[in-house]
Amino acid sequence: MNENTHFPDKDEKFPLENYNRLCFLKNIISNPNIIVGDYTYYDDFENVDNFEKNVKYHFDFIGDKLIIGKFCMIASDVKFIMNGANHKMDGITAYPFYIFGKDWTKATPKDGELPFKGNTIIGNDVWIGNHVTIMPGVKIGNGAIIASNSTVTKDVEDYSIIGGNPAKEIRKRFSQEKIKELLEMEWWNWDLEKITENVNFLTKKI
Repeated sequence: MNENTHFPDKDEKFPLENYNRLCFLKNIISNPNIIVGDYTYYDDFENVDNFEKNVKYHFDFIGDKLIIGKFCMIASDVKFIMNGANHKMDGITAYPFYIFGKDWTKATPKDGELPFKGNTIIGNDVWIGNHVTIMPGVKIGNGAIIASNSTVTKDVEDYSIIGGNPAKEIRKRFSQEKIKELLEMEWWNWDLEKITENVNFLTKKI
């Protein structure tokens, strides 16, 4: 490694001096079912510990994971709704009698009867705006941008800009040819020295 090349420490909790409302997210996570890549940051208006509080209905016994890639940008009040929020919906009522015990446990759903959408997966280099809600099992592609106050109910393609409730694609960030090139480049997997030497290239207009 070039001794003259310097870059932020991915293992530092608060990378900005005298500012503790922006963190490298992986360094504050305690839940083993939340997996976060290097240099993904979370910026909270109040306290970065709100992140895990905003991963809702994430019960250990269900086993679903929230997986977030590298170099993502996550704003305050982003909420992830996990599979524990799902109710059985094919009966007369969706009311979960069984969770209250007593004789109501006879209505406990059998394996496979509760909706399960799988893991929630956020790609690399994804920007998620303030107050976004992401529903269970959604997969967001690399380089996507999610507008503030959106509710994401279905998968998002690579390098798409989406917004609204429910969120819809507004446009692609680049041409399909350029998106293919960027996906093959996978700059987020370069070594840190190469990224550091190419930050001007990575941030210039294309």
